[in-house]
Amino acid sequence: MPQQLAADFDVEEVLGKLNMSAKIKLLSGKGWWHTESIPEVGIPSMRFSDGPNGVRGTRFFNGVPSSCFPSSTGLGSTFDVDLALKVGKALGDESRAKGCHVLLAPTVNTQRSPLGGRGFESFSEDPHLNGTIAAAYINGLQSKGVASTIKHYVANDQEFERMSISSDVGERALREIYLKPFQIALKHANPWALMTSYNRVNGTHVSEDKRLLDDILRKEWGYKGMTMSDWIGIYSTSQSIKAGLNLEMPGPPIMRGKAVERALIGEKLFPSDIDNSVRKILELLKHAYASGVPFDAPEEGVDTPELRRLLRTAAGDAIVLLKNDKNVLPLSTKGDIKTIAVIGPNAKQAMTSGGGSARLLSTYTVSPLEGISAAAKEIGAKVTYGIGASSHKFLPLLDPYIRQKDGQPGALVEFWNESPEETFLNVDADIGKPLKQCVWSTPTLGSNCFLMDGVDEEKVHELCWIRFSTKFVPDEDGDWEVGLTIAGSGNLFIDGKLVIDLSTNPKQGESFFGLGTIDLRKVVKGLKAGQSYDMEIRLNNSAFVARGTPFTCRGGIRLGAIPQVDDEEAIRHAATLAKEADATVLVIGLNHDWESEGYDRQDLELPGLTNRLVQEVLKADPNAIIVNQSGTPVSMPWIADASTLLQAFYGGNELGNGLADVIFGKVNPSGKLALTFPKRLEDNPSYLSFGNKGEVRGRISYNEGIYVGYRGYEKQDIAPLFSFGYGLSYTSFSYADLSTTSVSPEGNFTVSFTVKNTGKFAGREVAQVYIADPQSSLPRPVKELKGFSKVLLTPGESKKVTVELGRDAISFYDDRQAAWVAEKGTFEVLIAASVTDIKLKGEVVLEKSFTWTGL
Repeated sequence: MPQQLAADFDVEEVLGKLNMSAKIKLLSGKGWWHTESIPEVGIPSMRFSDGPNGVRGTRFFNGVPSSCFPSSTGLGSTFDVDLALKVGKALGDESRAKGCHVLLAPTVNTQRSPLGGRGFESFSEDPHLNGTIAAAYINGLQSKGVASTIKHYVANDQEFERMSISSDVGERALREIYLKPFQIALKHANPWALMTSYNRVNGTHVSEDKRLLDDILRKEWGYKGMTMSDWIGIYSTSQSIKAGLNLEMPGPPIMRGKAVERALIGEKLFPSDIDNSVRKILELLKHAYASGVPFDAPEEGVDTPELRRLLRTAAGDAIVLLKNDKNVLPLSTKGDIKTIAVIGPNAKQAMTSGGGSARLLSTYTVSPLEGISAAAKEIGAKVTYGIGASSHKFLPLLDPYIRQKDGQPGALVEFWNESPEETFLNVDADIGKPLKQCVWSTPTLGSNCFLMDGVDEEKVHELCWIRFSTKFVPDEDGDWEVGLTIAGSGNLFIDGKLVIDLSTNPKQGESFFGLGTIDLRKVVKGLKAGQSYDMEIRLNNSAFVARGTPFTCRGGIRLGAIPQVDDEEAIRHAATLAKEADATVLVIGLNHDWESEGYDRQDLELPGLTNRLVQEVLKADPNAIIVNQSGTPVSMPWIADASTLLQAFYGGNELGNGLADVIFGKVNPSGKLALTFPKRLEDNPSYLSFGNKGEVRGRISYNEGIYVGYRGYEKQDIAPLFSFGYGLSYTSFSYADLSTTSVSPEGNFTVSFTVKNTGKFAGREVAQVYIADPQSSLPRPVKELKGFSKVLLTPGESKKVTVELGRDAISFYDDRQAAWVAEKGTFEVLIAASVTDIKLKGEVVLEKSFTWTGL
């Protein structure tokens, strides 16, 4: 009979009841999202879920819809600790609804290059901002009893060869830039779990690096939480356990299980090593019990008016106003505007997040077109729309246009363990011919099916045959371009006719984390809006399974389509709309296909003919409002001609309403860039050594050292396109009355100053505190962000701002002493609206040098 542990169970007592076999079982996961259970002693299975901008739950395929918050670069650009706390709390509530005990978030990897595929997942290029926002997020999440998993520890800054690459980084840069956000987050929050990165650091995989996991994390920083591998990110048995890696994920075990038994026999491991890891897993379990979140609970979504308001607030606050030269914004709501042209590849589709494990099925979405149309209706304005140019790496999903036989949204997915018909995969298959009864089937809401979970494994074998069938109802007359990528081999039929052949030696592409085929596209001519067309995809995954994957997966299907557009005609149409309208909003950028886990970007360019579209629209309407959506920087060759520019990042569920709120003045933008936008890729400090540019195969040298992001631009005196910390408002602010306290022997001091709203709108200003050390015995950045405060002011209002600083603000790391050093002398205190916009200058004096270690 299974036992039940008390919520306040004694860890050592339970540990003593476990035999070695049970202990070894606990060292690895049970499937993708759970830990192992030991029912005979009352140990249940804990549930994990991906983050960081939402709680996906336990399924990539057919998961319970989730709230999607703005990407982390957007949240970081709010510089809003209170908002990060609220977002963390909301994610805690959603985790509880999904029966999740451990959320795999936040990500705090430093954005070394704007090309990093997962750059959008982290908050900033600056370690102080990164760690500070992360700490608030963690505290909010864990206030709901849900464990935070800070990740990916450490120097996991590119996707190229991510599981084998060695990040070769000097000790000072490792400490000041890459470890620092983890250190700050651990100091101001207490994440109950930590995830190691895939990569090596200076030649050793982090998952087996005793110096990083034990000497620094445990002994120096005093970390008490549980450590886990990234998914399939563990490469050894004895070394990882001795280093302090507690849990292998996912299960079943590859490097643990029987391998641990063998290591014990050979005395490469000892029972005490196993106990050390199991103890940490049980301590995490104690948090799970204390949370009150049931074990093995059904998954439910959360959708309340309060949550929608927070999603909308976050979307609006994550927007940064970069240019407003002619004061076009905010748009008048007094009836002066009769027509608004909404144009662009990112206008009609809701680009809620970046791609990879961060992407999820949103409970609902609001596109920019929908948000602006709703706001225009309030002022009696008419909205016109044109795509202008396509920018998709993969065609937009068919989700809005597909219906099941009963008229409900989505499609039917059926599975067989043997071919249901002899010609099932033939390009000339008889689609009308009845098939054998499938072993299992399920409806699905969308046309992106990654079948690594969500399938009845008791009924469906790993090797299987699959049919995806739906009715496609286009919303525009004309020719449609249809694109299909699959993990396996198969074909697409429309109304019984072969349209796409991916069964005849399909070429490998980047889809499904690099496991899928290329995206093959065909044009289907003469479709009618509102008419229903039968779509059927037939797939066999044998070729996919035979290739070998690091996890069980039954393949994948990604089906997209878009009305075919003549590029020149689409641009001409967009320019005409802009010329005829009273106001123009052009929404451009990237999407989850360009910025994603699994691969890095190749350049900073906007895709397709986007730049040409911007130039032509600006010729037609020089006052056009340009909105760029991207998680990380892009190049903007037309910037001199654009008077009005918003950076919207990926805004989550409410991105359209959040954008409309800013455009029409319901929200005064207050975001500041959390990362530098360079004029060109070559200006970025990491340009010579990123991705596949390593001088030694399998290694990438962090040649720029501590000069990452704005530190590098300032040291080399390179002017960026937009500086770190930069962002405009509809109002203006002045700064005055800087004062500082004396520095204590421990390095503590306080900075105070006054900020006044000198404009006509209520607004919030992010006042930034930078410290410079011109007398340092080692080279240091020109200045470094060490504090900030976001203050709300009505027109004419003044407020005193006080920022408390500590030894972190005046120290650098000296690897000769293996310690942080605060040298006596005079430090400059710079109060700024951005890293390049200094408003006030002062100084403080440290009378006596000291060194320190720890948090």
